[in-house]
Amino acid sequence: MMSGTRALQKEKTRQAIIEAAFAHLSADHSFSSMSLREVAREAGIAPTSFYRHFDDMEALGLTLVDESGVTLRKLMRKARSRIELNGSVIQTSVDTFMEFVEKNPNIFRLLLRERTGISPAFREAVAREITHFKEELSDYLAQESGYTDDQAFTLAEGLVTLVFNAGAEALDLEPAERSALKERTTMQLRYITYGAKAVHFGGSQQGTVDAN
Repeated sequence: MMSGTRALQKEKTRQAIIEAAFAHLSADHSFSSMSLREVAREAGIAPTSFYRHFDDMEALGLTLVDESGVTLRKLMRKARSRIELNGSVIQTSVDTFMEFVEKNPNIFRLLLRERTGISPAFREAVAREITHFKEELSDYLAQESGYTDDQAFTLAEGLVTLVFNAGAEALDLEPAERSALKERTTMQLRYITYGAKAVHFGGSQQGTVDAN
């Protein structure tokens, strides 16, 4: 049985490999063009040591996708906690998402690229993370606004698709352009939300979710 110290060191090295891979991602350097040797070099380990932590580069890539999705979902959960204090669902959500894209462009690029990449395993992994994202938002909408589960998921799917597309566009924009994009995205989300209320509640203001 591995001792506590050895287990801790192994986890530390594994995390160093993950961070090294993220550090090498950029607008010009995708995961598919990344080599095991450069990841090992960045992590400060011998290439052969890589295999003590991951079976191959695909296994590492799938871990990166999973961690990217978890990071984003955690941020959006925190956003929903802030919503309870100031009441603005859409504005807070857009601000949080765009802040994530701005501070973690390489993580978001990974999700975008592998979503339509050549690896079926990667495409499935990204699709799974995005589905988790939709499901969490769907649950929130159903609880707070009185939609049925099907209605909430349909609305969540539209909102998530719009926000992800805006995030992809934001990657290459200057600050002023990004700010304008945030405003447009916020207004587009409001239109969709108000439209959903009109369809399902006859235009009434049923539900507690604020669309401001």
